[in-house]
Amino acid sequence: MAVGEAYFPNMPVIDGLRLGTSRAGIKSPERRDLVVIEIPDGAQVVGAFTRNAFCAAPVIVARDHLARCASRGAAARYLVINTGNANAGTGETGLRDARATCAALAQLAGVDEDSVLPFSTGVIGEPLPMERVIGGLPAAFAALDGTAQAWHQAAQGILTTDTRAKGASVTLQIGDGSVTINGISKGSGMIRPDMATMLAFVATDASIEMSLLDALLHETLDRSFNCITVDGDTSTNDACMLMATGRGAVVADNDPDALEIFRNGLQRVMTELAQAIVRDGEGATKFVTLQVSGAGDRQEALDVAFTVAHSPLVKTALYASDANWGRILAAVGRAPVENFDVSRVVIDLDDVRLVEQGGRAASYAEDAGSEVMARDEITIHIDLGRGKDKATVWTSDLSHDYISINADYRS
Repeated sequence: MAVGEAYFPNMPVIDGLRLGTSRAGIKSPERRDLVVIEIPDGAQVVGAFTRNAFCAAPVIVARDHLARCASRGAAARYLVINTGNANAGTGETGLRDARATCAALAQLAGVDEDSVLPFSTGVIGEPLPMERVIGGLPAAFAALDGTAQAWHQAAQGILTTDTRAKGASVTLQIGDGSVTINGISKGSGMIRPDMATMLAFVATDASIEMSLLDALLHETLDRSFNCITVDGDTSTNDACMLMATGRGAVVADNDPDALEIFRNGLQRVMTELAQAIVRDGEGATKFVTLQVSGAGDRQEALDVAFTVAHSPLVKTALYASDANWGRILAAVGRAPVENFDVSRVVIDLDDVRLVEQGGRAASYAEDAGSEVMARDEITIHIDLGRGKDKATVWTSDLSHDYISINADYRS
């Protein structure tokens, strides 16, 4: 899928899971901005959250409620997501508002307050308009549905500066049964691990133990959402939730074939959702894959990839389709790698060799480099010649529109 191209898959029903949206008028009256996700009793629910020290009130409350559920051998039953306001940087008032939102939905659903997890995205530092949020809950609750349309509406209901809904789905054959994995995500700017300014909600009907589900969540996160960057900023509100209703085929440690099929399917969904965020990066015109190989360890490969991906000079050259390969070389050279032997580094731009033996490749031709830089999708491959580890990171260019979008964000 090219940069700027909108696509949303047909989402199969996940038995027992329902989604509902409403127009609460949190920031603008005409758009869907409040989402409720209902999780059946007996499901397993795990999550991962931002590591930003100024994490938002809903992150604090969601973590707390998730832990409380686990302590009594239960799982969350409802998620409530609002856009238009991040409820971040709001202190004790924000915590009270997040808890009050959970309490209001819990009363509607007839469940305990800590069975509800809150999520917010939008402007930081503004109080949550509680009258609108609480007022929008009954309509979202009444709209609960498991259809493909409900998934699409929920994906629209969590967007901020995104230009399109983001979804991914896969159905897997496991033994005599099947497993479906659906996911939606949002994110466009303030994108950088851990985990990017993103929300992601992934559900499956697999029957799987919570500990294994949690391990798979973090494993696939490390090779998806933690491998994307648009602008190098880590948000206050990041969250990724993984829910398993237990109504499909069994996935367990003692069945390695089933486990591998499920792991690969989950990785595919997570990667597609993560890449969709980069493709919709604020002002992005190019989708760029950074492949680093020959590293001493995976972290070293990631350090090099992110150093290049975060370079404003590299990103603006990409936007201009300028084959200024020296900017890539310089970024690789300043990565935090000890005892760097630059004579062993090889850099390719798609199929064009840029750098070898410490300088410009003898085979390099400017017109060939310029032709690659003009493409919508570009791969930069960097072989460090130091070891056998590797990593892949996805990023975008940096355009005039990125500045305009963020300069006007609160207006």
